[in-house]
Amino acid sequence: MNNLKAQTSTPDAAALDMAQLQSWGQELGFSQIGVAGVDLQSAEPGLAAWLEAGFHGSMDYMQRHGTKRARPAELVPGTLSVITARMDYLPRSTPPGWQSIEMDRLQSSATGTVALYARGRDYHKVLRSRLQTLVGRLAAHLGPLGHRVFTDSAPVLEAELATRSGLGWRGKHTLVLHREAGSLFFLGEIFVDVALTPTPPVEPHCGSCSACIDVCPTQAIIAPYQLDARRCISYLTIEHAGSIDVQLRPLMGNRIYGCDDCQSVCPWNKYARTSRLPDFDERTGLNGQGLAVLLGWSEAEFLQRTEGSAIRRIGHVRWLRNLAVAAGNALRAVDTAAPSLRSALQAHLDHESEIVREHVQWALAQVPPKPSQVTYAP
Repeated sequence: MNNLKAQTSTPDAAALDMAQLQSWGQELGFSQIGVAGVDLQSAEPGLAAWLEAGFHGSMDYMQRHGTKRARPAELVPGTLSVITARMDYLPRSTPPGWQSIEMDRLQSSATGTVALYARGRDYHKVLRSRLQTLVGRLAAHLGPLGHRVFTDSAPVLEAELATRSGLGWRGKHTLVLHREAGSLFFLGEIFVDVALTPTPPVEPHCGSCSACIDVCPTQAIIAPYQLDARRCISYLTIEHAGSIDVQLRPLMGNRIYGCDDCQSVCPWNKYARTSRLPDFDERTGLNGQGLAVLLGWSEAEFLQRTEGSAIRRIGHVRWLRNLAVAAGNALRAVDTAAPSLRSALQAHLDHESEIVREHVQWALAQVPPKPSQVTYAP
């Protein structure tokens, strides 16, 4: 990380051709590059209201940094512009009609469903290294410049910067949407001490559509453009470290890491583009794997099988907690997988983690009672 205050020379921003920057980005696997200014004050009231309502849940870091999230020049002193980037992540082997396929996966209750973005390599590593390479090319062109790279790794208003720089518009599910690429892309930023000309924003195109709001299993999208993270399955399975609300567990189905429902039903995602990088190709043995098999992974096996994956970040305890919820839902839904699932769950009844024990006990209690025999009098 370069200190923005440490640079002694002043790069010539006028020497930067935006087309050249886009070309470098394309060569590095990015779908689009934009430039945003650092004045995000108009976003502060919405951020403050969201935090005040407690919609961030247990993500205390969002509140801890306060207004710095909306003030890039305070977060990284010396910042004059923010270079934004997006990168498609739909796996290269994704077949036509993938949206229906993904929704159908949710009906296979005895197998686990992993969000599309997490089926390949950890995106943090992929984007960060390529953003650093982009900075290197920029510095070689302009001269030394102060910079700092972010990829979902700091209190940065990524979606706000992306929309202001024309990478798309904010959808009603709060994700960024692009007319020619849907929403299946990662975002990254480079804070620089160079005053670059911002790229213009684009018009929103959600219209009267409410598909994302209607499909949300937990109704986490409480209104257009408003998300209560405390109800979001992505938050519950990834960010949240504690016990999952008992009322929400049945609504989670077989989703064991993240949730794609709002994206799977979005009409714009029929234009989603597959990644040009092999990094996001789907790994075998994760998505669509039997819950009983996944519950059987030891911590060492979990770490080995998720090495280099974003899934590894949640740790084995949260992984088992998520699997227990999915297994409980499967036990309640079908009886065919009950023996193997019950056995896999019972193996964790004495787990050292209270969180795991609690969710395993709940799951085992989901087995529906057998109908009682009724004797009719003649």
